[in-house]
Amino acid sequence: MKTNSNTYTIVYSTVIVVVVAFLLAFVFQALKPAQDANVALDKKKQILNALNIRDLSDAEAAQKYNQVITADEIIDTNARVIDKGTKGGEKAGFKLTSQDAKNGKLAVFVCNVNGETKYVMPVYGMGLWGPISGFIALNADKNTVYGAYFNHESETAGLGAEIKDNRAWQEKFQNKKVSEGDGKIDLSVQKKVTDPTTQVEAVTGATLTSNGVTNMLHDGLGAYVKFLNQK
Repeated sequence: MKTNSNTYTIVYSTVIVVVVAFLLAFVFQALKPAQDANVALDKKKQILNALNIRDLSDAEAAQKYNQVITADEIIDTNARVIDKGTKGGEKAGFKLTSQDAKNGKLAVFVCNVNGETKYVMPVYGMGLWGPISGFIALNADKNTVYGAYFNHESETAGLGAEIKDNRAWQEKFQNKKVSEGDGKIDLSVQKKVTDPTTQVEAVTGATLTSNGVTNMLHDGLGAYVKFLNQK
């Protein structure tokens, strides 16, 4: 085959594409276990952050998660237990996604922190530029916030991104009430706080992201209302 012919060029290009595609697929499969492990570890750290357990090394976080998480339950919107999960669980509620939440399968991380029962629930929503998420930790009364952690994919640095980067702002959720006993979720983020029992001051200059957090809390925790009302 002539090397300067169109046929040669097409065949050569096809072979190169196939070889590169094969190599990329091989590398992806080879690295996938490590990538999955990193994603799982990051999720564990987020849950621990919501429990006010922060600044741990990777090894410390993995060990602490196994210690404080007594079960990663799966419940439905009627608070019926679908899967009891396990201690240090990674195969029940831990594996659920935002789509599972939309379908009515809810994760509840039952925790023991310094001898006290805590419940951690994931929440999902939309910020200004993309998805946001978080974990809310409640005391045994299922109404008082013990801690909170929020994450995002693409909020503006120094503004909306503060929901993740500003630890002091996250700590403002501590001791807030999820509900004032009116049968709905009252916990929210407001530009002007009128009820300090349930409201947290919005991030300066990030009104839309702050509104997204409020909607996320109302929608996300709203799915757990029957569970939260169980005493």
